[in-house]
Amino acid sequence: MELLLHVLFSWVTVSVIIASGARGDEQYISAVGDPGMRRDGLRVAFEAWNFCNEVGEEAPGMGSPRAADCFDLSSKHVYYHGRKHKNEQGSSLELRHKVSEADNELGVGKPFTGLSPGAANDVDLYAAEKEKYLGSLCQVDTPRPWQFWMIMLKNGNYDTQSGLCPENGKKVPPFNPGRFPCFGKGCMNQPILYHQYTHLLGGGTMRGSFNGTYDLDSDISAGLDGISFYEVVWKKKVGAGSWVFNHKLKTSKKYPWLMLYLRADATKGFSGGYHYSTRGMLKTLPESPNFKVRLTLDIKKGGGPKSQFYLIDMGSCWKNNGDPCDGDVLTDVTRYSEMIINPETPAWCSSTSIGNCPPYHITPDNKKISRNDTVHFPYGAYHYYCAPGNAQHLEQPVSTCDPYSNPQAQEIVQLLPHPIWTEYGYPIKQGDGWVGDARTWELDVGGLSSRLYFYQDPGSRPARRIWTSLDVGTEIFVSDKDEIAEWTLSDFDVIYTPPSS
Repeated sequence: MELLLHVLFSWVTVSVIIASGARGDEQYISAVGDPGMRRDGLRVAFEAWNFCNEVGEEAPGMGSPRAADCFDLSSKHVYYHGRKHKNEQGSSLELRHKVSEADNELGVGKPFTGLSPGAANDVDLYAAEKEKYLGSLCQVDTPRPWQFWMIMLKNGNYDTQSGLCPENGKKVPPFNPGRFPCFGKGCMNQPILYHQYTHLLGGGTMRGSFNGTYDLDSDISAGLDGISFYEVVWKKKVGAGSWVFNHKLKTSKKYPWLMLYLRADATKGFSGGYHYSTRGMLKTLPESPNFKVRLTLDIKKGGGPKSQFYLIDMGSCWKNNGDPCDGDVLTDVTRYSEMIINPETPAWCSSTSIGNCPPYHITPDNKKISRNDTVHFPYGAYHYYCAPGNAQHLEQPVSTCDPYSNPQAQEIVQLLPHPIWTEYGYPIKQGDGWVGDARTWELDVGGLSSRLYFYQDPGSRPARRIWTSLDVGTEIFVSDKDEIAEWTLSDFDVIYTPPSS
């Protein structure tokens, strides 16, 4: 009888997932395992990185900076195993957690299933393999394997004398401090992580959270004055609506450059910005031009003038000759496109600073407009363009991207709200989607990304633009004072659209 109830409950859960693929009379195919964030059995994980997307050193007592909160919703008459949480009002529903506290606390030197000998005592490799291990605990196998939404936290401090970060993939010796923030030895540290497992509250509401600080000697319970802070809280009513993820990010004098995103990453292979195999929510990778992104975003606090808030950030990787990335950091190139909606973010691209602009703009009807065409080029649509530092045939003048903050060279196209994006459903004027203007967006991410300029070697075959990461959040870029950003994200979905005939 217990087995029969288990099968029936699983069938109902799968049916709900399939049904969530329909909005009204419209049928669609979702690229994510949890379409619209509507699955009661949540899968969410946490990852923290230092400046060059490595770990470098674990925070004392915290283990490797990877964690997960994954569970199935069940009846207490069916399951009596694992971590249990009963509704305060006596409901028969329980959350059956799949990741234990011991799993989340795993740190370098501690064994787990699948850990390779070469990674056991290497903090960077250990974190990458711990992510895969947590993914195996959380994985849902139908209709195609997927693992979790990923909450990413990154510290922008860079100790240039540490020798930890390569330059465009090449190992380089320590060098003198410059434009990067760092208060001294230890500035690239990983954060303290506090985790409240998802649990049932009264009225059938589920709630969980991750939070913490980079200030290792601080007590956040005593207040946040003068210290960094991050928090993500997720809530949902059983059987209704979307999970709502509430994010908070606070900078400080010691940590003026912090990033916090919620990501849909590839379920295997490289995600945007990494040279390790990752786990995530994209059970099928979207390819330009045939996909859209739907999400609901409500920004409560913007994070100040240096907050580069990304309505959507796309990440992928291909070589300058168009070949897909293969893990060779000397020839792989991370490619990003980011729509910044903070109205205080200026256009660094201009007719007098064309080195900050892509060489040309491509219109929806595929016409190219040169950045030298001062009458027609939409300078105000671009915050900044930078080219990969390992490219050999760059059109001058040009800005090359920071060579240290990714494990390989990178190329970035940063966009601003502008009427030129109207056809794609993107913001068209400053303030669209900002504080006080909560919206549900349907963005033709595939269509836009197919028409953005990305560098390729002359005569090479155009790369397939397959996107391994799609995320929303902010990068508070070297703030002058303590800043706070706060926002909620829900209804996140990646939807295939039929090819145009």
